[in-house]
Amino acid sequence: MADEQATRKQDIHRYFAVNLFNHAWSLIDLAERTPEQEAEMIHAAHASRYHWGQVGTALEWQRGEWQISRVYAILKRPEAAGYHAGICLATCLKEGIGDFDLAFAYEALARAGMLKGDRDATEQYLETANQAGKAIRKKEDREYFFSELKTISASV
Repeated sequence: MADEQATRKQDIHRYFAVNLFNHAWSLIDLAERTPEQEAEMIHAAHASRYHWGQVGTALEWQRGEWQISRVYAILKRPEAAGYHAGICLATCLKEGIGDFDLAFAYEALARAGMLKGDRDATEQYLETANQAGKAIRKKEDREYFFSELKTISASV
């Protein structure tokens, strides 16, 4: 009985982690958002990360932190974007997560630097992101990554 309850609890956390991540992504994809949708986007990203913290692995944790960073970048909140990007990168480095995820961790830090108006940090992370991006194995992932990286400018 206890095993069934533990399994059910994990299933519930996983359900909410996935669905809230996808919901936050649907709000990220909107061209324009109401203030209510902006708040909902923040809450959904944080809630997804919380649930991944209960049942996920370091891979899901860092992706959740990346998503939170992107949400704050979209909302032009550089301090919060940089904070969560830093957690994302630290998780990648600690857990040996590379490829696509590592490249996007550096992308998130470059984006936060751009929003802060920190040209040096932006340039540093753009260069590191560029190098990490070249190491992305799958061509489609690499192309998507570089399409996102192009939206960041060091000329702040």
